[in-house]
Parts: sequence; structure tokens; C-alpha cells
Amino acid sequence: MTIWKRIAGLGLVLLAGAVMGCSEPADAQSSPAPDAAEGAPYVLTGTQVWTVPDPVSGRDYQVFISLPASYETSPQRRYPVLYVTDADYAFPIIRQIARRVNLDGLVIEEFILVGLSYSRGDSGTISRNRDYTPTPNGPRSSSSMLHGGGPAYQTYLKTQALPFVESRFRADPERRVLLGHSYGGLLGAQILFTDPGLFHAYVLGSPSFWYDKRHIMGMEADYARTHRDLPADVFMYIGGWEVPGPDRRNTSGADMVADVRTMERTLKSRAYPGLTVRSTVLTDEDHLTVAPIGFTRALMAVLPAKR
Repeated sequence: MTIWKRIAGLGLVLLAGAVMGCSEPADAQSSPAPDAAEGAPYVLTGTQVWTVPDPVSGRDYQVFISLPASYETSPQRRYPVLYVTDADYAFPIIRQIARRVNLDGLVIEEFILVGLSYSRGDSGTISRNRDYTPTPNGPRSSSSMLHGGGPAYQTYLKTQALPFVESRFRADPERRVLLGHSYGGLLGAQILFTDPGLFHAYVLGSPSFWYDKRHIMGMEADYARTHRDLPADVFMYIGGWEVPGPDRRNTSGADMVADVRTMERTLKSRAYPGLTVRSTVLTDEDHLTVAPIGFTRALMAVLPAKR
């Protein structure tokens, strides 16, 4: 997706390096180390970067970690974990949103943030086109790229990335949240309809339900034919401009707003006892600008502070 190249660069430079250790207090600001050489890369302090290989594909993936402010002072506490796709831009944005929103008191529950980055040596476009899509039938605009590796990447998450995080950090395995935007939202829906228990909550942001003639709608129908419950908390957001139209902010063909509304309506019609599903259309936002406000609304919806 050509449009994605613009947003993918938002946070990449912020993770040029990593400093090991726990995170700073919620109101602290990241800054270059005092003894850093002039012109050195900016680093998000209190973050960690780990390599978690995929033994099946032979690819190396990185996970970015940010621990909550109370992590060191509450050694008996386990935390919910938010896993976010497209970590190169999304990780630093979500990290700062969580801290900013909680400055005047807890609005969002403290959580461990895990950024799922791209395969080492591949561009973000190549990695996400392959890993976040459920079938090899990609759009014509990117037909030369490999698609359809979503099921294999889902297996990698289940067998490698999640066990790594939960063996090294005080993560609560019963409170995993997956947040994905665009193709990342499509990946989240794929997991929701094939292995819903892998995460307890799913944030599907501007999800690419249009992919391969709305293949995901068929996956939902297949799940419904063989299951009577879908135990998950699902939150979807979409920008009001994500509809066909002449403005440059409109989508190029798919009515993504209608797709989200259709998915919500369909899921509610199933009357699954264990499912919570809701969506929001964020007016005056497009596929690029909707991400930060969508992230904020999502965190408040699926990880509200306990009163």
C-alpha cells in the first residue's frame, strides 16, 4: 500500500538505539543521554530491543519493550501486555500517549508495551505485506510483492514472540491485547477468527477488510458456522474520510467505514455471549491522521484504569 510509506516513517528514527532498563516515571520526558556525542541519534530512554528469531522462516524479528513506571517498585505485580504491529512508528506514539493521558491521574491502566517490528533486512512494506495478510492475493499495486504469510506469522507470534515476553517479563498471559492498524488490523481480525483465545482484546484500527475481495468476511462466516461463542473484547476505529471520494484524503476505492460497520453489525448479530464489540468513526480523520487519536481511544476502551 503506497499510502503506508508516509506513516511508516513517523517513528522509525526514534528507535535508532535502545537503552536497557525499566521505564521512567509517567511524566518524565525522553532525552539524549547527558554524555552523548553531539549529533548522536535520539534514543527513547527506558526502552529495550530484543531479537526474537523465527526458527521456521529463518527470519529475525525485533520486539521493542517499554515497562510501566511502577514495574520496579511493584515486584509482585503482573501487568497486561499491549502488543502493537508496525512497531517502527506505532511503538513510540503509543508509549507517549499512555504517559501523557495519565499525567493528572490514571485514565489508562499501566501495561507492558511490546512493539512487533519488521523482519530484519526487509523494508516495512515488504515485511508487512507478507506477514499481515491472510492470502497471497494482494492488490494489483503491489502484486510483485509476496503476500499471504499471515498464518505463518501468527504461528510465530504464538510459539516465539509471546512466550519470549512472558518468560522474561511479569506479563499476565490472561490479559494480552493486540493492536493493529490497516494491514495490522487485518492481521488482528485473522487471529480473532482462527485463534481468538490468543489475545483477550483486539483493537482493529482502520482495518483493511477490503483485502482480497473482503476475504476476512468469509473467515468470520466460517468461524460462525462452527462456534457458538467468541470470547473477546473487540474495539474498532476508522477515520471519517476512509470512504471513496475525490479528495486526496479519501480512500482510493474501498468504503472502509462501511466495512467496519458491517463487521460490527455482523458480529453483534451472532449474539456470542463472551463477545464485546464496538466501533467509532473519527470524523475529519483519514487513514494516516486517524492513528494517534485512534490509539488513544483504543487504550481508553480496552485498558481503562481500575476505579
